[in-house]
Amino acid sequence: MRSFFKRFIGDKKFYMMVLAVAVPIIIQNGISNFVNMLDNIMVGQVGTEQMSGVAIVNQLMFIFNLALFGAISGPGIFTAQYVGQKNNEGVRYTVRFKIIIVALISLGGILLFHYFDEPFIRIYLTDNGQGLDLEATLGYAREYLKVMVIGLAPFAVACAYAGTLREAGETKIPMYASLVAVFTNLILNYVLIFGHFGAPKMGVVGAAVATVISRFLEMSILVIWAHTHTERAPYMVGVYSGFKIPRELVFKIIKTGMPLFINEFLWSLGMSMLTQCYSTRGLEVIAAFNISNTIVNLFNIVLFTMGNVVAIIIGQILGSGNTDEVVDTDNKLIAVAIMASAVMGVLLAIFAPLFPKLYNTTDDIRSMAVTFMRIASVFMPINAYLNAAYFTLRSGGKTVITFLFDSVYLWCLCWPVAFVLSRFTPLSIIPLYCIVLYLDFVKVIIGYILLKKKVWIQDLVA
Repeated sequence: MRSFFKRFIGDKKFYMMVLAVAVPIIIQNGISNFVNMLDNIMVGQVGTEQMSGVAIVNQLMFIFNLALFGAISGPGIFTAQYVGQKNNEGVRYTVRFKIIIVALISLGGILLFHYFDEPFIRIYLTDNGQGLDLEATLGYAREYLKVMVIGLAPFAVACAYAGTLREAGETKIPMYASLVAVFTNLILNYVLIFGHFGAPKMGVVGAAVATVISRFLEMSILVIWAHTHTERAPYMVGVYSGFKIPRELVFKIIKTGMPLFINEFLWSLGMSMLTQCYSTRGLEVIAAFNISNTIVNLFNIVLFTMGNVVAIIIGQILGSGNTDEVVDTDNKLIAVAIMASAVMGVLLAIFAPLFPKLYNTTDDIRSMAVTFMRIASVFMPINAYLNAAYFTLRSGGKTVITFLFDSVYLWCLCWPVAFVLSRFTPLSIIPLYCIVLYLDFVKVIIGYILLKKKVWIQDLVA
């Protein structure tokens, strides 16, 4: 028992370090997800077709967002380790790389969503005779997407800057920028969706306009702060004086980061295709998942935050060359993630029935959403372990392994099972959903073996 506590329970200094990194991110993620929930409820008050149309577009945005996250995660690994090495020139190179890559991804996203909006949306539309209007849902989704495309570029730049600041230990500034943005989004949603204070009643288009404005605002705050506080962000001095990046560093970032980018893109695409498999059971499943996922994300703030904490703390320890303490620290961080997520899972299971009552939809959809939430609550500690394991492997640059651990596993096991069960069996949505989730137990075993072998301990910038 004593060895267990020594391995997984830290001292006061350890928890103070974790809190210093985690609290600003938790506050940011918590308020962001809470406001997103309020936004989602506002759209849900308009009608089920409108809510479903927005939910479908958000599935497409999810793929873009995760591809973007994967693209900046590769150079982000180097940023964290350069910070640990106190190498401002190295950080400057990684910032330049991020700006170039997010510009390319934004352009690609804009073109794809502009020219292929209808085919993308239609793959989620299945009529099972429940009386929901598929063509109306398609129309609302297209209206929403046309406006959301405008916000892709500022969102991408904001991600590049926020990621760099966090990796350099400046976690509060991205938090403040995000808070300003989400409250702006909330207020504008209230005004534009329902037409308050003399504004036109714009429905889903108003929700999109509010989001785009808030993204431009967040980007502006981050960019202005980073370039006017060079005493705290010295790596930003001269970052745009040229776009020179040493060729060997470019190759190292691409070699390390390309599997991450491919992984995040394929994983997000795979998760969206899982949702598409579930959508074969009817459009009301999309509506129920929209309610459930919005609430689950609010309760998952600790899970997501601990992934960032693992990446930042483990990356900096590896960059400083102090590999002796890195395994011990990682074990304790994973234990914190699991225990905190278990508590959040219990709270979600208790309060799940309250949230769907806030939506203007049918009782069947509300009941289905509660069931989805309670199933998700059971799997929260498991997801916390998998998330922490993923970021541990990533922090040491083992991105090919993370690719196999994440995307290959999803596409080679989870999606084929979901596809076969959704197309060739009469299983209803609840058992179908549970069977796919239970497959993650195999992934837990794989993750445990990879961490036990310590394959991730690697100093990339030495």
